[in-house]
Amino acid sequence: MKKVLLMIAEGFEEIEAISVVDVLRRANIICDMCSINKEYVKGTHGILIKSDCCIDDIDAKEYDAIVLPGGLPGATNLKDNRVKSFVEELNKSKKIIAAICAAPETLEEFGVLKNKKCTSYPGFIKDRESIEYIDEIVVKDDNIITSRGPATSIAFSLEIVKALGYEKEADDIKEEMMVNFYNKTVK
Repeated sequence: MKKVLLMIAEGFEEIEAISVVDVLRRANIICDMCSINKEYVKGTHGILIKSDCCIDDIDAKEYDAIVLPGGLPGATNLKDNRVKSFVEELNKSKKIIAAICAAPETLEEFGVLKNKKCTSYPGFIKDRESIEYIDEIVVKDDNIITSRGPATSIAFSLEIVKALGYEKEADDIKEEMMVNFYNKTVK
């Protein structure tokens, strides 16, 4: 069974984090919400979440992917050397590195977006000379997955599920969650 580490820090975007956890768990993928410093973490909209683990108590090698939700100051707070070392370790092994909203900027600062296609919330990627910014809902380049923001959280989550090798589960979840219906009705 695949395991995913979702990093949370004070000020994380709740929809982006919880959508990933929900969708991955629907696909029977283990998804641990990992705090960088304390058991309870408050999101950008004041929602208090109990983390499953703390970064100091886990080994990155146990995971097949790492996900960084956006939100402010959550994405900024993830610019932590421990998070950076986890991202670098998983990236070196070509495991999935995923970030949404403001968090692709964190990946950029970690150096993992160099020469990669990516997207983010408008205005959060500084060094556009070293990346190819794509104005799409979700962008996957090799093992890197990026997305735009809260409204794109489900599509982002489903792309992570597919990238982990659960294509059928992703299709089933889209149907179960009425994503296909939503896509037909929203203009």
